[in-house]
This record gives sequence, C-alpha cells and structure tokens, in this order.
Amino acid sequence: KPAETSSPFKTRLKPTWLELICPLTKVKLINELNEREADLGIKEAVSWHSEYKDSAWIFVGGFPYELTEGDLICVFSQYGEIVNINLVRDKKTGKSKGFCFVCYEDQRSTILAVDNFNGIKIKGRTIRVDHVKNYRPPKDHEDIDDITKRLREDGCAPTEPAAAAPSEEDEQQDIPVKKAKKEKKEKKKKKKEKKEKKKKKSRESSSSTDSSPRPPAAIRVKEEKQDAAYDKYNHQGVPERGRDREDTDREIYRREDRDNRDRRRDDRETERKARDVRDREADRRRDDGRREDRREEDREDRWRDREDSRRRDRDTRRRETERR
Repeated sequence: KPAETSSPFKTRLKPTWLELICPLTKVKLINELNEREADLGIKEAVSWHSEYKDSAWIFVGGFPYELTEGDLICVFSQYGEIVNINLVRDKKTGKSKGFCFVCYEDQRSTILAVDNFNGIKIKGRTIRVDHVKNYRPPKDHEDIDDITKRLREDGCAPTEPAAAAPSEEDEQQDIPVKKAKKEKKEKKKKKKEKKEKKKKKSRESSSSTDSSPRPPAAIRVKEEKQDAAYDKYNHQGVPERGRDREDTDREIYRREDRDNRDRRRDDRETERKARDVRDREADRRRDDGRREDRREEDREDRWRDREDSRRRDRDTRRRETERR
C-alpha cells in the first residue's frame, strides 16, 4: 500500500504518548485531527481511522454515572446498529464507573461515532469517544448476574423473530429475572424441610426398633403469625411504624432546628466579637491621632516660647547698648 506509507500527513497528525495523558487533551487532539484531515482532504485509506479498521469497538468515557446501557444505546445507535455493550460497573456496589465499550455491527459506524460524538456534552459532562484496537472481554466472576452474563455472550443486537412460536420454557430463558434474594430464601426453606424430614424418619425408625410401645406423641399445632397489615387496616389511627417514622422525622427536624439555632448564635457571637475588635482598633487609632496632635501642639508652643525669649534677650541687649 504505497499511499499509506508515503503520506506525509499520517506521522505528522499522530499525537505522542505524552500528549495523551489528560482525557480532555485526548478529546481536543482527536477533534484537531479530524479538522485537519477535513481541511487537507485526506483519503480514507490514509486517515488515522484506518489503523482501527479491524475493530468495531469504541471506547466511551466521561459520561454521567446515572446513565444505563439503554440510555447509551439510545444515544450511540444514531450512527449504526449496536450489537454489544459493556458498561463497566463496580463489583461490590454495582454502580457505573462512567465509561463503557460499544460494539457496532458495521465497522464504518465507529468512524462516524468518533467524529461526531467526541467532545459533545451529555448532562453537562464532556464525553470522550475513541477507537479500541484490541478489545479484551472482561472475565466472568461469581457475583455476576444472569442478565449481564447473557448480554456479554449474546450481545444486544435485535434478533429476527422465529417462525415457530416459542414455548414457555424458552420465554423464561430469554427473559431472565434477577431474583438472588428470593432464590436464597427458597434454598434455605428447602434445606430446613429436608432436615425436618430426616429428623422425622430417624424418630420413626427409633420408635419402630423399641420393643416397649410408647404413647403417641402429642401433636403440636403451629400457631399462625398475625399479619401486621391486618392491624394496620383494622385499627383506627396511625400504625406504629408510621408513628415511629413520624417520631424519627420530628426528632431529626428538631435536631436540625437546634443545630441551625446554635449555628446562628455562634455566627452572631463571632460577628459581635469581630465588631468589638474593629471598634477597639478604631478607638486606638483615634487616641493615637489625638496624642500625635497634642505632641505637635506642645512642640509648637515650646518653639514659640523659645522664640519669644530670644526676642526679649535681643531687645534687652539692644537697650543696654543704646544706654551706653
């Protein structure tokens, strides 16, 4: 491919690794590359996008944490059909980390997405969109749910409707529901039932082996638990939970009101102290000015007295000379 190797623009347009440290710097550099290529009229074979022609994955980073896979698919499906998405989440909390990987059905859609979506703002945050050369799928761990596992395996591309109507089992498999807590509770109940059955069997076997007949064991009737909702709707007035919640809300409000009053009192006290300090400083400056004025007046008075005494001495001397 002589056109790619002999182009003078390709090496000049590629940024160095030092320039690709800050995410916003990457956004600006990608936009500058696209603008310069558009101005120079560079062909697709020589463009910097051609380095990623074997990958249909793009990287999206910097978007708000509250966006889900569906929101990202709605935004990025404007330039092509999305077949897979990997929104990176925290393993413990399950919250989004603010970046994801998107796979298009057509590789040319990645060029459109990088050129048009890079640097735009979503809910006040500037996002970065770039190519991914060698995408490595994440490793599955034990805490992963069925929905994420199926999404990573099959992707999110729309499937063609089958000719035959799917059975109920297929529908249940196609729409997995996250019921981790319920499944754990059911497993615990099954284990308890198995233990009770084993205990009953051991008791029956022990009773059959004993020669002396024993009186039949008293049958214990398990009392039903009273439903809290029955008392809620049967008795008039506010239920205890509602009262507890109201008491806690009232206590929180009182505590906040007390804290606000204390804060305002402290603010007034600090303001009063600052005002006292300012007044003392002003009084001190006023006293210093008055003392300085008195000193000046005393100096002027002493100078006048000195001049008067000198004048009198001169007059007396002159008179004595005249008498002689």
